Amino acid sequence: MTVLTVATAPFDGQKPGTSGLRKKVKVYQQPNYAENFIQSVFDVVDGKEGALLVIGGDGRYHNRTVIQQAIRMAAANGFARIMVGQGGILSTPAASHLIRKYGALGGLILSASHNPGGPDEDFGIKYNVSNGGPAPEKVTDAIYARTQTIDHWLAVDTPGIDLDRIGTVQVGGASVEIVDSVADYAALMEELFDFGAIRAMAADGFTLAFDAMSAVTGPYATEIFERRLGFAPGTVRNGTPLEDFGHHHPDPNLVHAKELYDLMMSTDAPDFGAASDGDGDRNLIIGKGRFITPSDSLAMLAANAHLAKGYRGGLKGIARSMPTSAAADRVAQALGIPCFETPTGWKFFGNLLDAGMATICGEESAGTGSDHVREKDGVWAVLLWLAILAERRISVDALARDHWARFGRNYYARHDYEALPTDKANALIAALTAALPALPGQSFGPLTIAAADSFSYADPVDGSLSANQGLRVLFEGGSRVVFRLSGTGTEGATLRVYLERYEPAGGALDEETPAMLADLISAADAIAGIARHTGRTEPDVVT
Repeated sequence: MTVLTVATAPFDGQKPGTSGLRKKVKVYQQPNYAENFIQSVFDVVDGKEGALLVIGGDGRYHNRTVIQQAIRMAAANGFARIMVGQGGILSTPAASHLIRKYGALGGLILSASHNPGGPDEDFGIKYNVSNGGPAPEKVTDAIYARTQTIDHWLAVDTPGIDLDRIGTVQVGGASVEIVDSVADYAALMEELFDFGAIRAMAADGFTLAFDAMSAVTGPYATEIFERRLGFAPGTVRNGTPLEDFGHHHPDPNLVHAKELYDLMMSTDAPDFGAASDGDGDRNLIIGKGRFITPSDSLAMLAANAHLAKGYRGGLKGIARSMPTSAAADRVAQALGIPCFETPTGWKFFGNLLDAGMATICGEESAGTGSDHVREKDGVWAVLLWLAILAERRISVDALARDHWARFGRNYYARHDYEALPTDKANALIAALTAALPALPGQSFGPLTIAAADSFSYADPVDGSLSANQGLRVLFEGGSRVVFRLSGTGTEGATLRVYLERYEPAGGALDEETPAMLADLISAADAIAGIARHTGRTEPDVVT
């Protein structure tokens, strides 16, 4: 075995977060760039000798090139076994499952999630640890520190392998197994859900439209929904993963999945509509004539999860990210279980799941999951919805109305101001942070501020403290506005403004969301000076 030692120099990799390191493809195509990051991961991870590494991605442009190099590098760094999804394809939840099922040391997931793909678009790499979840901060800190001092990377001197042929080959001293990307994941779903009941519902005429957005879940959805559950051919739309996602933005929201939304609001709507994103960890749920917000979806799934085979014993707890609406809190209270409010980032949920303190978790950004893996999981969320509908035999709209009549309704929206100049976005947050102490007692139209703070989280499992996780403005009566800067883009900054109005049971439960949030929208701009700081008078995306 010939191992190449390639001299290199520290690079501006930036600190990777839960989402890994995301950059434009052209940045990753620079000499040594991907190699430096991968070698930095390997340099800080202990226990490589003789271990198993999982590698896969969402099929976006540049995936195959980097996967081939990652295989060579893993072999040179002492891994004995390398498991790769066929064609380089693994959804993020499927990769998490393989890591857990086969006892891998960890996995490299090549994805920029819901960001666009193509030669001029986005690429990313993240490292998941042995529990199947994103690397914790102590690991990402160590990776970042190594990128600042790296001086060489290692690779086996060998040609690329056939990523499309299932089987095992040798690369240097490592055994590389190309595995069916779908099989293990589909088997797990059959353990969690009564496929027979869903098949019977489909045979009785229940119809489904699933938009895979030309991204990674196409093969999973086709195998599970059409082949195993018996939904009609064509149920899965845009089911072939494409390197550029068909020139579309694979983010399952009402802007980028408008075609699905329009179908579900038409007279020709099927009974249930859903979509997933670039790497398969997010979901969009729309019933015939009824859109379900991700926050409501989490609450409704939690309230009904006991109807599904894998959750009949009940839930240990619910966890939601701080910007996610408080709808799930009311379900947890009714069930007599804890509800944890965490910062955004699945690693916080992972601690709770590993400790057996929570069963179902969710984020307002369309991510929902459970303790079956350590990532959010789009196809799983759709299957849980189908399992509940098969048991209750009611429509999505009827289930939503029943839920709101019991728990009240959290009218909710997120306004994204994308690609803002970073200095202007930071100035807005700095000014708002300074103003927080003076806000309580102030009124904006009919709204009076009860409290305002910068959210901090003390992890109940490891005791770590995460500060500055978002700015909260809480109004009398349970409404609120949250402001956060997001780091999931590759250019500039994204300001996210979360708007939530609570209507108790017996209140106005079937009104249009924009009208119900109008006062909050005006208050948010007045409080934060969005137009003044950014020059933007409208958000780029409303979800």
